[in-house]
Amino acid sequence: MEIVREVRALQARADAERAAGRRLALVPTMGALHEGHVALVAEARRRADVVVVSIFVNPTQFGPGEDFAAYPRPFEADAARCREAGVDVLFAPSAEAMYPAGFQTFVEVERIAKPLCGASRPGHFRGVATVVTKLLLAAKPHLALFGEKDYQQLALIRRLVLDLGVDVEIVGVPTAREPDGLARSSRNVFLGPEARAQAAALRRALRAAEDAVAAGERDAGGLLAGVRRELAKAPLAEVDYAELRDAETLDPAPARLAGPTLLALAVRFPAASSPRGVRLIDNTVLRPRAAPAGREGSP
Repeated sequence: MEIVREVRALQARADAERAAGRRLALVPTMGALHEGHVALVAEARRRADVVVVSIFVNPTQFGPGEDFAAYPRPFEADAARCREAGVDVLFAPSAEAMYPAGFQTFVEVERIAKPLCGASRPGHFRGVATVVTKLLLAAKPHLALFGEKDYQQLALIRRLVLDLGVDVEIVGVPTAREPDGLARSSRNVFLGPEARAQAAALRRALRAAEDAVAAGERDAGGLLAGVRRELAKAPLAEVDYAELRDAETLDPAPARLAGPTLLALAVRFPAASSPRGVRLIDNTVLRPRAAPAGREGSP
């Protein structure tokens, strides 16, 4: 595995691989790699000849008071995990390599960035859109893979690529989970034992909504009430949001679900390492069955 630190060096490697007719995949990460990242690499390995993983804790997507300084950076362990997973190139640039002196160019995706995490983390998705654009330009991949746990990020990147005409395929990979259903995240390590046990409530809330929709429930208010009842069983949980959104546009869902609908959660748990606690996100796409003829709008 080659470790590359400079943008120009990665571009040169990509040019050589493309000239040789090889297919490149990029897996962007912020490090602290876990089994969810390994699943992304495995899917990249299946789809491409050359797999590039980037590790870069991007300062422009962290707001004031967020955990940028405390974000885990176990580089040697991450590099070892990449080698074991069969990564060909590890791109690990410095902040100066990604944001040279005088940097003043940012990428914004307007509507998709506003709700959900965008409402509580102003500027976050401007940082995400900018760094992903830069990584795509540096790695020149044929495809880039992202986890579906960060659904809003995935939707935003797909919109960015479509709007700017970037010649890359964006692949979403299903959320990797712990045995109790908690979505794997680099932030899970900050949870104390009690908070960790209660954090499984996120997945239980999503499943409750999935079961309700499968049984025929289509009322948005009723679904969200059920979700909040399930989250209330975790007394340490502070709900940031629990919302229903159009699965493609992220516009608010109608009062009665009519098509694929994103149920997105963000919940904060206390943590000794941070006065703001640990903020976890999770989601599912609800797929209501079509109403029988003549039954639309019936209770």
